[in-house]
Amino acid sequence: MRIGIMGLGRIGAFHAETLAGLDAVDSLVVTDPVAAATATAAERFGATAVDSPEAVFAAGVDGVVIAAATDAHPELILAAVKAGVPVFCEKPVARGVTESLEVLRAVADGGVEVHIGYNRRFDAGCVAARAAVVSGELGPLHTVRSTTLDPAPPPAAYVATSGGIFRDCAVHDFDIVRWVTGREVTEVYATGGNRGADYIRVAGDVDTASALLTLDDGTIAVISNSRHNARGYDVRLELHGMKDSIAVGLEDRLPLRSVEPGATFPAGTPHDFFMDRFADAYRAELTAFTEVVAGTRRSPCTVADAIEASWIAEACTLSLRERRPVRLEEVRTAV
Repeated sequence: MRIGIMGLGRIGAFHAETLAGLDAVDSLVVTDPVAAATATAAERFGATAVDSPEAVFAAGVDGVVIAAATDAHPELILAAVKAGVPVFCEKPVARGVTESLEVLRAVADGGVEVHIGYNRRFDAGCVAARAAVVSGELGPLHTVRSTTLDPAPPPAAYVATSGGIFRDCAVHDFDIVRWVTGREVTEVYATGGNRGADYIRVAGDVDTASALLTLDDGTIAVISNSRHNARGYDVRLELHGMKDSIAVGLEDRLPLRSVEPGATFPAGTPHDFFMDRFADAYRAELTAFTEVVAGTRRSPCTVADAIEASWIAEACTLSLRERRPVRLEEVRTAV
């Protein structure tokens, strides 16, 4: 199949490399607003370089991958649906939930599959965790813990337009908690603070945050996020049930140092970057997209799925600002 890629920054170039190595992909068509990025990707991956998204569609692609700036996501998703081309788009669907809902309404009856990129759904550990929940081997859950700790904060320019730590970072935790447990969030309570880079505070954001989520069956989910984790990129998920407890990310490259006498775990080199920690997951995610393009599976993460994680992020942002519990129905009815 022939796949188009729109946006060739860090993640777009990474996706191009991944797609170029998949057996199902015969050729790539690439474009980026920066002509040099387009030329570099075309040379590196043997792709066809074009100068606009319109030219990507005109090149006869079977599917498109959107890795452009967030503000471009809605327009490019709708263009793909109008062209009848299955589309993979990195999260988020749009800058805000209102615009995301507009996209949802626009694509609802388009008959075209839209796959939003939440890569943790394809991480082997998270897949195993979901299977353990579905099988019932853990028994009823009572506690879930999801952690995302970045080794260093993103640049000031990124933070200023990110929408905040809950919309930008913790949204991955929100999505994976929903997906693995199969439950919906009914209420949140969030808090946060600033312990490092001053430009994060100036932007009105926090660099360290936690949220308590109440799920619709009474399970409590604890979310922990920080922009400062000097030891590395730490992503973990714990599930505690009445019969058993399991963990995702508890392996030798875990960026955590034990001080127990005689302990040698973890013994590996800590993960230091999200594309390192989730390289296999990204490959599995794009492989799944080629199956969507081939018509052998439905979108594994729809626009509606992505918006559910966004609602939780909105509720946590409001809770942080107003220092109170927020029910999800409050933010839903406010839009």
